[in-house]
Amino acid sequence: LQNCDGTMELSHVKFSYVPSRPLITDFNLKVRNGQKIAIVGPTGCGKTTLINLLLRFYDVDGGTISVTGQNISKVTRDSLRACYGMVLQETWLFTGTVAENIAYSRPDATREEIEAAAKAAYADGFIRRLPKGYDTVLTEDGSGLSQGQKQLLCIARVMLGSENGELPPMLILDEATSSIDTRTEIKIQSAFARLMNGRTSFIVAHRLSTIQEADVILVMKDGHIIEQGTHEELLKKLSAINVGAGKT
Repeated sequence: LQNCDGTMELSHVKFSYVPSRPLITDFNLKVRNGQKIAIVGPTGCGKTTLINLLLRFYDVDGGTISVTGQNISKVTRDSLRACYGMVLQETWLFTGTVAENIAYSRPDATREEIEAAAKAAYADGFIRRLPKGYDTVLTEDGSGLSQGQKQLLCIARVMLGSENGELPPMLILDEATSSIDTRTEIKIQSAFARLMNGRTSFIVAHRLSTIQEADVILVMKDGHIIEQGTHEELLKKLSAINVGAGKT
């Protein structure tokens, strides 16, 4: 993939895990550079499947997904995935120190850069309370850490990539703050706002606070986009539906 600029187009995309049970059918979407795309909908509607298709963990059964005008089925997975920074609901740690886990994407990062990223992710406080601070050795399951703390470490990884301007042009935030308390989430959102500035972002979320500022909200059901628009536009549509149904 050459010169990724964060633009994307999904054209008539079809996909199913089991041929007899269609999931995504005739999915169409155009994304401009720097747009924030929120994806909402009930469990099983296709939100995470869409993310898997964007990253080519699965190939589409029909239609095309293009990034910067290039069909992603024609480019290497490594070059495609290098265009994304990710914070996922399911955290992933490896056996190593806290500092090494944060520096996973930038092994050459200095301790000062690692600590700055942790502070930006509001993880510095609990890290310093660990037995050996940043040199505390973690296991793969992050024993001793809460789910929220593990999620903050993964957020710090992405923050570290932004410290020297090397963060990829596209971000995926898949329930990135689902295990974090509301007070910390408010702080994290301001850090995310800086990260997403000028970068194409796909945000999978249930919390209203996460999606209100999106440029486009996609409401999915059974693999289809059933509504699309800004938060204000969708509220107006809902209001019109309620009025039409005789509700107040």
